[in-house]
Amino acid sequence: MGTDIHGFIEVRDKFIDLSEPDDDDPFLRWHPAGALDHFYDGRDYLAFGCLFGVRGSSFEPLAAGRGFPEDASRAVTRAFEEEGDDAHSPSWISWADIESASWDEPSELTVHPKAVEYRREPGGDWVWYGWGNWLARLAELTGTSLQTVARAGDHWPEGTEWIDGDRLFRIARLTRRQAVSDGDWGDVWTVMKTLAKRHGADNVRLVVWFDS
Repeated sequence: MGTDIHGFIEVRDKFIDLSEPDDDDPFLRWHPAGALDHFYDGRDYLAFGCLFGVRGSSFEPLAAGRGFPEDASRAVTRAFEEEGDDAHSPSWISWADIESASWDEPSELTVHPKAVEYRREPGGDWVWYGWGNWLARLAELTGTSLQTVARAGDHWPEGTEWIDGDRLFRIARLTRRQAVSDGDWGDVWTVMKTLAKRHGADNVRLVVWFDS
């Protein structure tokens, strides 16, 4: 059974939330800024593991097991409680955490299970392109099966390469930036960064939980 992520971006300020009938306290506290579903709709275990230690195990997670924050906004608390026993592994990560992370740090734990693909630029440099692409072609290059190349990192040592014209396949470790790609998470980071400019990096966070 698959695992999905749920959550909200929260901001801490003195805003009075008119959507809450009894909200008349102008004190600094957390408010929902938007449901994660509005900004992210993927299921990427590599990213889940890198960020929160859920499913993926290639990286030491940035924010695993922090639990559901006791000072979460009322709307976010309700959303979490409505999930009941289906919700697990709650945690949170602030924009300050994200800003301070070493995104170009390669995995210390394991190589990526699929061969990483690079494409040659006009100047001759190899540029990271993705992983798990062109499995049939890689099976031809290695003289093995699709099942073998689908878990190439289990069968060849780190650094093994196959060049195929302007493509290069390599057994390699991904960086955090590659594991949590801007293509999937860029909108989430843009919203958090924008809020942090106004309210401060420690006053913006992503609260998450998972279901399986």
